[in-house]
Amino acid sequence: MSCLGAASFVTGMVFILLGAWPVFGFLGLDVLLVYLAFRANYRAAAAYEKVTVTPSELTVRKVTPRGRVWQWNANPVWVRLQQDIHEEFGVERLFLVSRGHRLAVAGFLGPKEKQSFAQALSQALGEAKRGPTRN
Repeated sequence: MSCLGAASFVTGMVFILLGAWPVFGFLGLDVLLVYLAFRANYRAAAAYEKVTVTPSELTVRKVTPRGRVWQWNANPVWVRLQQDIHEEFGVERLFLVSRGHRLAVAGFLGPKEKQSFAQALSQALGEAKRGPTRN
């Protein structure tokens, strides 16, 4: 931000010396907008999802950037993973479906990460449906 601010200031001073003083204000506005975009991005990065699978319960906990918590619980026996797959891009969306309810998960991941997450979650759901094993 300091490099962008310095470059805009130097460029703005050149325009002031050339008599185009309004450009200086617009360059300052650009720096302000970039700063606000970075702040919004950092705030959005605080959001997360946590998916926990046990033999008796599947829990999806979503936390918004403002810290609000939303939780969804289901029996893993009744949950299935639904994938929307695009033939060129790969996995576009993932949903957990249970008893008429559909919950989108892993929306912030890219297609490759969604594919990896879907495989791991499918495996965890399969193990949960088999129940606890005895050694």
